[in-house]
Amino acid sequence: MNERIKPFEEKMGKSLDALREEFSSIRAGRANPHLLDKLRVDYYGQPSPLQSVANVSVPEARAIQIQPWEPKMIKEIEKAILASDLGLTPSNDGKVIRLVFPELTEERRKELVKDVKKKAENAKVAVRNIRRDANAVIKKAEKASEISEDEQKLIEDEIQKLTDKYVEEIDRETEAKSKEILTV
Repeated sequence: MNERIKPFEEKMGKSLDALREEFSSIRAGRANPHLLDKLRVDYYGQPSPLQSVANVSVPEARAIQIQPWEPKMIKEIEKAILASDLGLTPSNDGKVIRLVFPELTEERRKELVKDVKKKAENAKVAVRNIRRDANAVIKKAEKASEISEDEQKLIEDEIQKLTDKYVEEIDRETEAKSKEILTV
């Protein structure tokens, strides 16, 4: 691979990683502790990740259990969950908080799949924008006589193959996530 396109491949990889992270935060009716990764809890005036103030576990397929290390953190954790866009109502017994995931309706599943496809399309646009930037850099290098016209064509072909590879990977991830959401 040409050294000139390595930074662009890294950027495409980051776009794919960002998409995977977004997909992990979309709930598919199954309890997934990663849904709480972005949640911040007020811990002595400091916004802290939930995992740093409590133990998060999945005791059954559709429930998450959160056990704070300090009992007085229950109220703060509940407040953070209610303020989030998770759409879940926490319940506690004074020691642990439980989040029960309701069964998703067919309509909600279809909405989630639409959202997944929209996020995937945004990732593809990002990859194509990176391709455009890479091609512009290569054209500039050719104009400045840093590389030959033949080299320019070869590098542009490599960039296109790289773009195709990442777009295919985005399609695969999208298909897998859509299937996961639609599986009852």
